[in-house]
Amino acid sequence: MPHAGTITPRREAKIRQALLYRQKDLTLVLCNIHDPHNVSAIFRSCDAFGVPEAHLYYTDTAFPSLGAKSSASARKWVKTIRHRQLENLAAALRGKNMRLLAATCDPDARPVHEFDLTLPTAFMMGNEHRGVDAEVLGISDAEVYIPMYGMIQSFNVSVAAALLLAEASRQRKAAGLYDRPTYSEQELAALYAEWTCK
Repeated sequence: MPHAGTITPRREAKIRQALLYRQKDLTLVLCNIHDPHNVSAIFRSCDAFGVPEAHLYYTDTAFPSLGAKSSASARKWVKTIRHRQLENLAAALRGKNMRLLAATCDPDARPVHEFDLTLPTAFMMGNEHRGVDAEVLGISDAEVYIPMYGMIQSFNVSVAAALLLAEASRQRKAAGLYDRPTYSEQELAALYAEWTCK
């Protein structure tokens, strides 16, 4: 049995591999999503598809309180960046050359597979009831939707986030982006040291 604070070779290998898969230039923006279960599910998808951080933009909704159970699973592997000012959110994303794609059901939206998601991309996900707010649409570069063929018009927000990331992952895997790290050796070393303490 390993001593407290030690790391097994298997866990070490898993951490190193997960860090190599992390896509530094792929992120999600959660806009006033009020259900903590949806937020927790989105964090699980971020971790699963190698998204290293998520931006939470909350103006009229409290930041979600995520319990220890969700924190122990996925949330601790995905960095959370909080914003209350739109200009701060836009600056953070533009500073990383992100293309901002708002997930909507509007007529101007284009199917997700029509976008080149190997480019730096931030998907912006809206509130469960009203979708992406007009102010957030105002900073977006384009609107994106997931094709559906039934009677229901939209997916649950956490399902939509997973499907958008799955398409990005598919494109990035085909382009070989999961085969080379997006972080420098110094950044990987720092992240490894941080992760081994979690």
